Amino acid sequence: MLIEILAAGAEVPVNEFGFMEAMEQGGPVAWSILAVLVIQSVGSFYILFTKIFEQNKVMKEYRANRAAFWNAPSIKDGASKFDKNSAWRQLVDDGIRAGHEAEKMHDSLESHDWLHGTLSRSESAIMAKLNGGLPFLATVGATAPFVGLLGTVIGIYRALINIGIEGSASIDKVAGPVGEALIMTAIGLLVAVPAVFAYNYLMSRNRRIQSMLSGFSTDLQANITSNGQVKPALRAAAPAKAAKTAPAAAKPATAPKA
Repeated sequence: MLIEILAAGAEVPVNEFGFMEAMEQGGPVAWSILAVLVIQSVGSFYILFTKIFEQNKVMKEYRANRAAFWNAPSIKDGASKFDKNSAWRQLVDDGIRAGHEAEKMHDSLESHDWLHGTLSRSESAIMAKLNGGLPFLATVGATAPFVGLLGTVIGIYRALINIGIEGSASIDKVAGPVGEALIMTAIGLLVAVPAVFAYNYLMSRNRRIQSMLSGFSTDLQANITSNGQVKPALRAAAPAKAAKTAPAAAKPATAPKA
């Protein structure tokens, strides 16, 4: 068929529809909407990777230094086991400072509340830092489909205006422009879905870290109020594996038969 068309001197029809054609016809509005979606996508992935790195650092440091901290002679000596700028070092330093301040109070109940409140505020500050950026992911997941839909609505409006000007509503005049307009909706969904998954994943890991911080804060408070007498029970090291082949026990010698 193609050979016959070329032989007749007719030109092969060129596909005038596509992503770039839709953006060029959409003008500054379409490019602006696309720019917003690109910024949302890049920001979402940036937050995802930076938060995963930050969370891994917090969890690994706790698992690696927890035993060394509680085996130290005092929590002041154990604080050196954590990095100076780490979340766990901040919690220990705040607890030590609050413990010294609580000793100046004459009411034991007030001193207990002061220590507990200080550790709670320290936990909240740490979690606020870990949760930073997550509202952006939630916003992207909620708004990106509508931003793409806005581009679709504008594209369909433009297509209908052109159809009205040309005075033709045939399928070839409708399907192409409407199909182009739907590209923006697809892009909006491609931006929103990863952002929602990233938000839920990071929130679940933050809840795990919050549980670790709460347990460590409770143990720290008990240790401070008891002057170092109360410490959490640490899991014992796994026993060494027995050798695969144990030496056979020597059989008792039997007396020779008479």
